[in-house]
Amino acid sequence: MGVDPSIRSRGRATHDVHISGGVIYDGFGGEPYMGDVVVDADRIGYVGPPVVLEARRTIDARGLAVSPGFINMLSQSQESLLIDGRAMSELVQGVTLQVTGEGDSMGPLTDSMAIRNQDRQANIRYPIHWRSLGGYLDFVERRGISVNIASMVGAATIRDYVLGESNIEPTGEQLAQMRTLVRQAMAEGALGVSSALIYAPGAYATTGELIALATEAARCGGIYITHLRSEGDNLLGALDEAIEISRLSGAPAEIYHFKVAGRTNWPKLTDAISKIEEARRQGLRITADMYPYTAGATGFDASMPHWVLDGGLEAWIARMKEPATRARLLREMRAPPAGFESALVASGPDGARLMAFKNDALKPLIGKTLAEVARSRGLSPEETVVDLVIEDGTRVGVAYTVMSEDNVRRQIGLPWMSFCSDERATSPGGVFLEFAQHPRAYGSFARILGRYVRDEGAATPADAIRRLTSLPADNLCLEGRGRLEAGAYADIVIFDPETIQDHATFDHAQRFATGVRHVLVNGAVALDDGSVTDVRAGRAIRGRCWANGGVARESGRDWDWRW
Repeated sequence: MGVDPSIRSRGRATHDVHISGGVIYDGFGGEPYMGDVVVDADRIGYVGPPVVLEARRTIDARGLAVSPGFINMLSQSQESLLIDGRAMSELVQGVTLQVTGEGDSMGPLTDSMAIRNQDRQANIRYPIHWRSLGGYLDFVERRGISVNIASMVGAATIRDYVLGESNIEPTGEQLAQMRTLVRQAMAEGALGVSSALIYAPGAYATTGELIALATEAARCGGIYITHLRSEGDNLLGALDEAIEISRLSGAPAEIYHFKVAGRTNWPKLTDAISKIEEARRQGLRITADMYPYTAGATGFDASMPHWVLDGGLEAWIARMKEPATRARLLREMRAPPAGFESALVASGPDGARLMAFKNDALKPLIGKTLAEVARSRGLSPEETVVDLVIEDGTRVGVAYTVMSEDNVRRQIGLPWMSFCSDERATSPGGVFLEFAQHPRAYGSFARILGRYVRDEGAATPADAIRRLTSLPADNLCLEGRGRLEAGAYADIVIFDPETIQDHATFDHAQRFATGVRHVLVNGAVALDDGSVTDVRAGRAIRGRCWANGGVARESGRDWDWRW
């Protein structure tokens, strides 16, 4: 076979990379086929039937799948990439883009916020030199990263900038300032505005406040993405709120790590799916993402009522030391009043596993359940939670087992579901050995393609790859990402569908997945025959408002939204 005319017309005698003889999954969900991919600089020059040509590097992909790089729709790598830019735990799974900023973002910051945030750092420590979200994106890119990174601007960060961490409602003037800050962050590259509505201070935002901020994101071509106000008892009402915010703001809405928490709530999945699909039939752009595990991971703040968290970490800890306040808190933790949903109640003490401490004296407790630690101290689980937060001076890292395996499997097949890790991308060494990680950091994407797609048939390979690639790219309106086509950025993963597998567990969380052979990021080989290279070709990926020179539209509906 001769050289394809589209290749010859580029006028290159020698191309950079020729991926030869692989099974092509282009990211759009169509039938795979055997073919080649040609890369020149940071772009794909050709995708199609096999071709004969000269290349500086030829990768033999016979018997392997070739697909766009995977997009992690909720990554917590904004800090870990500052310590280790290799992102090894996810790069070896084929992830080429980390999307960060769940409710909180790395900017904008006042000077006092930057000083406070630096003082609160636990195991991962770094200086905060920037003040804007754009400044952070520039900084992390200059540090050198193996994968791409993008960010939302956090609604809680915006609120903190203007109002602090207390439960107060903004005045009209303050809300106008918050809207301006969203516009500025969008002009600096944010992909949208995010909320995390079970955590203070984000939980203090009213629906009206969130509509105002989402409206500014929509005017700038961005999304509204949310950790719902409830994932359990009031899940359906929380979904109604997210859908209404999308309807009134004009912004597409995505549900972070979609789940139904608590055994008594598991049957609500059917109604939750129906709500989303009805909104989609009405023309709203509602989507979701998920990780493929029955346990989540967060902190003990998710097991306490919001009133005790008012004012931030230091005020929270001081309040818990007051005898009367402690007594009230323990009563409400044991018997939550209306409107308070506790992760600890959903999981039970045996289902709450301790993951991270700042205090070295407490680190031997990592890996134990709350029930075990409470018994060893001769205290109730609730008393133990309060004491551990006070002793550690942090929210403490905790994994809660709250979901149903049957629900996880069902969700994986939903056509509007993309995927995430909701974890840091790390490496098995250095500071990352000082705390435990959820196995989703090392396993989410391999687990989807191995266990759920190959072994259990929860989705077809082509559709799962579509929802790992072009679906999230299109939801975020990222030009040239998430697809194998001429002119697209050369973010590419080459893996063995027969052997791709996760190996991480809670007891051994830092075990690499296997089955991914090569990963290209912006045309550079970041993973070569299973080994991470020294190449740091990752970039900060910025949204449409930045690409449009920071110009907002009259309405979010003025944008050409993909669907």
